Amino acid sequence: MTALHVSHALLPDGWARDVTIRIDGTRIAQVESGAAPGDAERHAGIAVPGLANLHSHAFQRAMAGLAEIGGPEADNFWTWREVMYRFLARLTPADVEAIAALLYAEMLEAGFTAVAEFHYLHHAPDGSPYDDLGEMAARIVAAAASAGIGLTLLPTLYSQGGFGGAPPHDGQRRFLNDRDRYLRLVERTRTIARAWRDTIVGIAPHSLRAVDPDDLAAVVAATPAGPVHIHAAEQRREVDDCVAWSRRRPVEWLLDHHAISARWCVVHATHTTPAELAALAQSGAVAGLCPITEGNLGDGLFDLVRFVDAGGRFGVGTDSNILVSPPEELRLLEYGQRLTRETRNVIAPPGMSSGRGLFERARHGGAQALGRDPAGLAPGAPADIVLLDPEHPSLVGRAGDAWLDGWIFAADRGVVRDVWAGGRRVVADGRHVARAALRARYAATLTAILGA
Repeated sequence: MTALHVSHALLPDGWARDVTIRIDGTRIAQVESGAAPGDAERHAGIAVPGLANLHSHAFQRAMAGLAEIGGPEADNFWTWREVMYRFLARLTPADVEAIAALLYAEMLEAGFTAVAEFHYLHHAPDGSPYDDLGEMAARIVAAAASAGIGLTLLPTLYSQGGFGGAPPHDGQRRFLNDRDRYLRLVERTRTIARAWRDTIVGIAPHSLRAVDPDDLAAVVAATPAGPVHIHAAEQRREVDDCVAWSRRRPVEWLLDHHAISARWCVVHATHTTPAELAALAQSGAVAGLCPITEGNLGDGLFDLVRFVDAGGRFGVGTDSNILVSPPEELRLLEYGQRLTRETRNVIAPPGMSSGRGLFERARHGGAQALGRDPAGLAPGAPADIVLLDPEHPSLVGRAGDAWLDGWIFAADRGVVRDVWAGGRRVVADGRHVARAALRARYAATLTAILGA
């Protein structure tokens, strides 16, 4: 059993000082406040629960910054997607593992202790399956294990190129599976997941444009338990195309045709009506918001205030992984609402700090979306602990919720000092314990890819 003694900790019932946290294996065994250090390791830091990253495409970390050149026509998600297709055509399974391993280490360094990997890069560059249908899934699991991050692996169903059964684009051939092969992939992924003790397997029908409605119904029915994630209403063109196909908007169609529930995560949902937001909130599903990527792609702004007022749950994800930063995701989420409403502190309930309000909502929503325990720093909960540096310039001299306000609104890197994920110390003094080796492997991989 490992014992940590921290100066302060955010417990389920609020802030406490002089806290001893005892870890038995992967879970917290005991939490005692007002305690003497005794035999525990002493840490003069501020302990908070780790956050869950509810949406990631790991391989896109390696193309961050490669699509920032203006073109002769209006640039948007659809033109960015062409760059992505050209990039992924070069990637081998070993490349994907190297990229994901460093990315997951960066997530841990930033304060994410678990990630939902929306995994759609399944096959060889020509579209043929590898000898092991789960080859790419195995690489993601291996990357998570080498970094030590909790993983919810979401093999993605992608079966068509657009609404109404449009033929797929050449760039999509590495994603494609029919219904039967996809269900075999899910089963194979469950077997592979046993290699890393902290893995949950769910499903991810990519989107209404990429999945036939009958296939969507079949795969959801075939997997009655576990997380279900789907992209919806990220861009206006997607909404217009969905209306032309079905006379329904994407979120509206999902709500009309499926029993959307708390196990669902609707990713982006950017362009939604007030009625859709109210119904989505009532369903108990999580809205998966990715403000950095949505801003980078020019997608638009989700109406978070209206959704939260209706009782909606949300979490944040890093999506294209152009920047890995929980505080930046939460900061942009809040600032987007402030800019559209021309007011301040729009998400926080009366009397609560914005930092605390954003952190707690994103923590609970993210855990729900990943199918993980949201208990926080409490007995029986996963030992996912993030230690903040009280001497950081944006935290020094503060206390309680002001620490979270300082981290989220006035700082970024340098605040997270140590991290335990699943009971294992994976970040010490701000650096992942395997950073040097993971970064060297990543650098060799990117040099080979981009120099080709």
